[in-house]
Amino acid sequence: MTEEIKSQVASNNGESQPKQERNLYDEPRSEQERNLYAERHPEQKAEDQAAAGETNIETPENAPKKSKKKRYVVRALLTVLLIALVAVGYAKRDFLFKVDAESADSGEQPGTGAKLKVLYWQDPMHPAYKSDKPGKAPDCGMDLVPVYEGGDHRANLPEEAFQISPEKQQLIGVKYGEAAYMPVSKTLRAVARLAYDETKIVRIHTKIEGWVEDVYVDFTGKLVEKGQPLISIYSPELLQTQQEFLLARRGRDELSESPFKEAVVGSESLYESARRRLELWDVTEEQIKELERTGKPTRSLKLYAPTDGFVLARSAYPRQRVTPETELYSIADLSTIWAIADIYEYEAPEIQVGQEAAMTLSYYPGRAFRGKVTYIYPQVDNMTRTLKVRLEFPNPGFALKPDMYANIEFKIDYGKRVVVPQEAILDSGSEQLVFISHEGGYFEPRKVQLGAKVDDQVIVLAGLKPGERVVTSANFLIDSESKLKSAAGGMGMPGMNHGGGAPSGSKKAPQVDRSGRQPGPTQERNLYVAPKPEQEDHSGHKPNGEASKLKPEDHSQHQAKPEDALRRKPEKQKKEKPKPDGV
Repeated sequence: MTEEIKSQVASNNGESQPKQERNLYDEPRSEQERNLYAERHPEQKAEDQAAAGETNIETPENAPKKSKKKRYVVRALLTVLLIALVAVGYAKRDFLFKVDAESADSGEQPGTGAKLKVLYWQDPMHPAYKSDKPGKAPDCGMDLVPVYEGGDHRANLPEEAFQISPEKQQLIGVKYGEAAYMPVSKTLRAVARLAYDETKIVRIHTKIEGWVEDVYVDFTGKLVEKGQPLISIYSPELLQTQQEFLLARRGRDELSESPFKEAVVGSESLYESARRRLELWDVTEEQIKELERTGKPTRSLKLYAPTDGFVLARSAYPRQRVTPETELYSIADLSTIWAIADIYEYEAPEIQVGQEAAMTLSYYPGRAFRGKVTYIYPQVDNMTRTLKVRLEFPNPGFALKPDMYANIEFKIDYGKRVVVPQEAILDSGSEQLVFISHEGGYFEPRKVQLGAKVDDQVIVLAGLKPGERVVTSANFLIDSESKLKSAAGGMGMPGMNHGGGAPSGSKKAPQVDRSGRQPGPTQERNLYVAPKPEQEDHSGHKPNGEASKLKPEDHSQHQAKPEDALRRKPEKQKKEKPKPDGV
């Protein structure tokens, strides 16, 4: 390149330059060809580099070299800087750990600068293990952590309490509730069927034999009032009794002034006997007075309704012969009505005689009837597994009809009780548990005695105090965590007893080392060595004087060579019984 520049300058000055040889080093070519040419012509490469440095002329050929070199330099600087940052961070980390360790040894909490008294050191994995000085946990080898004064959340907790980190609580979805002391009441609902009040049903019979002459109540379902005539009956026997009564009355009047006292008393007794017979045949006082006033017996006798109500059944028709066995009418008083409710057997303890209830019907929306429990039937229905309860309701205006269906609501008041949400109870069948939440992420499983279930809450009879915080979600997972930690704490591994030790006076059982490590010079190997069995003396079974003379036989000649064994086929060798000596 320098020769071409010189030739251009000389041409401009009008000088003629000799023809120079072609420089292959500066021509565009591959990197491999350039390196090969530079090895063969080092003086040309040095001259061109020196000329390029003097003139400081940048050409398209050397521009890629400079940019590539610049990238290498930048990468090298970034790498060195990254290594320096890692080294500084590592050194800072060791320094911070050292400061934390020194502050822990001195009782100073990191980041606060305040020195607190160290109560003891404990295993972070099994807090039941405590020590008076720092060290390693015997079970897991972790460093013991200090517990400062005022910072021990487990000091007043029971032994079965365990800790769950906040991260794990959030992961399993732990939610909390609170035990409350509040008035508790609930409503039991049941379906009932209305029925007649059986204590107010009257069945009417006549006490005399005769024939029906007139019928005044002639259809079923008619409402009758007390004292209303039902039928009239002709009875020869009743007619004769009326005549006897009139004769007895006349005789009493005639003998009332007799000087014979016995005659007066006899006539009075006969009169009272005849009157009493009429009364026993349901002849009313008004009818008897009418008979005395007129002095003539009536041909038929009217039968009156003994109560108010509706006619349920009728068997009296004109010209019908009736006897005392004939039921003429059946009348039911509907001023009160019964409701027969079906209560599930597990709800039966909540129902008591005299308990108030409210009844509603779909036929009368917005209207409620008030009544009381009058009787609880003694038997449970075998098909529906329900207990029948009888309630009595007033029925003004006869709005309630028998065989209607109604809804019954029982209001049950328990007073003030301790209650928890139903989700807080973990029922295993044999026992009921709740998990109490304490400070520091500790949970305590506690047995409780439960009462009745009220909507979505449960009454706690014993085992819980008002205001205690209970877990209402993820109870099963917390119970699994509790059992897992209890099982880990009770495993028969070295150090898991956490200082419990063996009872005094008892021997420590040797433990077999299954780790596969060789015991050190100061470590004893707890291996069980079985005693060697004593060798029995069989010399008495050998012939005298010959046992010592026997020599071992040489069986080398019977052994086959390897090459012979390959050539011959395997044959079954016959076992020869050993022959006794001297044969």
